[in-house]
Formats: sequence, structure tokens, C-alpha cells
Amino acid sequence: MKLPFEASLLRIFIGESDKFEGRPLFEVIVEKARKRGMAGATALRGILGFGANSRIHTSKVLRLSEDLPVVIEIVDADDKIEAFLSELDKMIGEGLVTREKVRVIAYRHNSTAKD
Repeated sequence: MKLPFEASLLRIFIGESDKFEGRPLFEVIVEKARKRGMAGATALRGILGFGANSRIHTSKVLRLSEDLPVVIEIVDADDKIEAFLSELDKMIGEGLVTREKVRVIAYRHNSTAKD
């Protein structure tokens, strides 16, 4: 797959305990992006954060059961990101979604690597 020089970055901020149809939302989003043939998606677990309700989410030892922040980043061509937004809207009950233009410097894979 080749990405255009100019692409879009979709960034999704949700909670680790957010679910969609009984499954972790971050897993569902990454899997759906893969099924759509998108260039790539990464889910990152945060150690500290807060959202619209201003409640702190942290990984401190005394608060291990707290709902940690998760950020999912997806980079692809603008039209593919646009098409994914409507599906994403159906899955996210609360959170933040941002989109920005990015310049792709390199997008490579090892052709001998196995999935």
C-alpha cells in the first residue's frame, strides 16, 4: 500500500473501559480500521488524563481500577478517513475525535515478514 504525501491523522480519545457491543471499544475500532484496509492504527494507553467531565484517570498504584485514557491514532488518505467517520460515530458514546492533515515521510513494511 502506498500513502499519499499528504494524508490525515484521526485521533480518538476514549476510556479503557469503554465498550461497544460488549467488547473493548479500542479493540473494535482498530479491527474495523484493519477490515477497511486502512494504512494503520495504533491504540496507546495513557497513564494520566482527564476529559469533558474533568475526572482524573490515573495509573497510580492506589487507583489501579480507574478507567485509563486510550488514544487511537489512524493515518490514511483523507477520503478513507472521511468514510470511516460515520462508522466511528455509531460506536463512540463519549470521547473526543480529532482530525488533522499530516505529511507522510515514510510508510514501509518488510515484505518478508509474516502476519
